[in-house]
Amino acid sequence: MSIYDKYETVIGLECHIQLLTKTKMYSNDVAEYGAMPNTNVSVVSLGHPGTLPKVNKQAIEFAVRLGIAVNANIRSENQFARKNYFYADLPKGYQVTQDKTPICNGGYIIAKLKDGTEKQVNLTRIHMEEDAGKSLHDIDPFETLVDLNRAGTPLLEIVTEPDIRSGEEAYAYLTEVRKLVRYLDICDGNMEEGSLRCDANISVMLKGSKVFGKKVEVKNMNSFRNVQRAIDFEVKRQIDAIENGESIAGETRSFDATNGSTFALRSKENANDYRYFPEPDLQPVILKPEYIEAVRAKLPILPAELYKIYTQTYLLSDYDANQLIELKEVSAYYNELIKHTNNYKAAANWILGTVRSYMNERAMTIKEFTLSPVRLAELIALIDAQKVSVSAAQQRLFPAMVEQTELSAEVLAQQFDLIQNSNTDELSSMVDVILSKMPDKVTEYQSGKVGLLGMFVGQVMALSKGKADPKLVNQLVKEKLDKA
Repeated sequence: MSIYDKYETVIGLECHIQLLTKTKMYSNDVAEYGAMPNTNVSVVSLGHPGTLPKVNKQAIEFAVRLGIAVNANIRSENQFARKNYFYADLPKGYQVTQDKTPICNGGYIIAKLKDGTEKQVNLTRIHMEEDAGKSLHDIDPFETLVDLNRAGTPLLEIVTEPDIRSGEEAYAYLTEVRKLVRYLDICDGNMEEGSLRCDANISVMLKGSKVFGKKVEVKNMNSFRNVQRAIDFEVKRQIDAIENGESIAGETRSFDATNGSTFALRSKENANDYRYFPEPDLQPVILKPEYIEAVRAKLPILPAELYKIYTQTYLLSDYDANQLIELKEVSAYYNELIKHTNNYKAAANWILGTVRSYMNERAMTIKEFTLSPVRLAELIALIDAQKVSVSAAQQRLFPAMVEQTELSAEVLAQQFDLIQNSNTDELSSMVDVILSKMPDKVTEYQSGKVGLLGMFVGQVMALSKGKADPKLVNQLVKEKLDKA
């Protein structure tokens, strides 16, 4: 047994999600990514003397949406606190947050692992707070620059219980978090732009132990894959240290994506307390039951419910269902498409096959895809009616429909002469012509070389210039060969 098999990993994650509000958490400054540095600021977000903050109502609604979605308990009386610490990109010298009264307590998120099993990750709390600014270290070789545009942007922090046991589970959990906040329309989930950030608290203990090991916090991971890499490295580092007789230091570490390692940033052993105290400039926010129920009534269908509908009602495979619900815009397109066709499987196949390939080749999203669900349903209907072959639909009709979105599938199929010939008499005559030209092959077939059936069908299809119904041709050829 490996030394690593003796230990159990214990992980808790802290996720900060940046909310899609138009303004900041406690001021009316614009909250947007990509503006010129230090332009989205005001005396309120900078904390000038005499200025007063005001809570963003939409941020509160977004917090309630998330709380309902994860089955959390939503607090009726919400108070705010000042978290005091000094940093160059924190203009007020404190952060307005929630300390003892988080807006949500409890709840859980179900993560799906690669082997198909599910992991329930329980949540400790979700609280509202404001973001800090951003220090830039890679623009000036001698100075650190500060952009305060982000300062004051609304955040929700989701804190898990120490339920996660591996880097893979952490990856799966974060995938579900991003999917959920996108479906709720509260965050775009873009880790590269910092709108979804994650810190990991990692420790190891001997299997069977009831006492957690010393916790180490790892920061600065800008992708789900890097979160998994950081956890995997840190677990190995801690076990190696314990096996070598060393003690684990309680510290904050950073992740170096270039070599997949973590390194120490600062010690937590003698860290000063943040000196939380109630925010004197903000009144408590009271959430009445009828307000919470009004928010609940506006929630969209969430991924877990969609998965049940897709697999149990529409009988899609696990793979198809998961692929469709991965992005909210894709599932919305599918939901609209099946309003116009009952062929649920074909609808999924077209979106996950031909449509996705078309979009990937052009680096576009489903929002930019020009063919409406109604038009795509018309194409599926033509195939189901055996008026157009699948190959003709994919190779010729679909590209034409994307370019000429105003024309129906049937009109374009007529223009391109793609309507299949399903006239039994005509096709029977074509089969007779082919069989009469190849008597030796007919003899071989009747001698047991049944694999020649496809060759005969291909010859008939060529004679019909691809317009014959292949299923009907296959049936007619087989019947005539068996009777001959």
